[in-house]
Amino acid sequence: MNIIVFVSGRGSNLQAILNSKELKESVKVIAVISDKFDCQAFDTARKNSINTFSVGDKPGFISYDELITALQQYTVDLVVLAGFLKLIPAKFILNFKGKIINIHPALLPSFGGKGMYGKNVHKAVFESSAKISGATVHFVDETFDTGTIIAQQCVDISDCKSPEEIAEKVLKIEHNILPNVIKSFSEGKIKIIGKRVLIN
Repeated sequence: MNIIVFVSGRGSNLQAILNSKELKESVKVIAVISDKFDCQAFDTARKNSINTFSVGDKPGFISYDELITALQQYTVDLVVLAGFLKLIPAKFILNFKGKIINIHPALLPSFGGKGMYGKNVHKAVFESSAKISGATVHFVDETFDTGTIIAQQCVDISDCKSPEEIAEKVLKIEHNILPNVIKSFSEGKIKIIGKRVLIN
């Protein structure tokens, strides 16, 4: 199965995908896309001989229409948003309908939506006095964090004394749940029944 990965930062989830022993035989990352001209995740991509693209409306970037054209040279089975902070345009989503997933660092539908990413999420969770957080993998639609939930994993944060401690615990969960969901896609185990997703 060929996947492309969207990132905005250091790409720790990209690294988790590349490090996964369970994915090595069945999944290949064929491109890494970012909303930045250069980011740490691109370093990881280049070390692994993976093509990179910078997408956006800045000089030197390609547009989403150009990205769609560029990706036509590949067979893309799944698009993975792994710490990508921008809203994906509707045309791109339509072009890869049912093939785009996102990892969110909280238990949706709580602590999601515009502006709820990275430190903002963990600060909101901390200030809510919630005792449990976790990570959610969901399908991507035209708005932030509202797509159908595929999988979730919880972690006890009752002993956390700061948003940073929550972030550290949740990141470990992300590095586990995302490769597992990708593996389920590669094995054809993801089934959508009505408004729910089953993993067989």
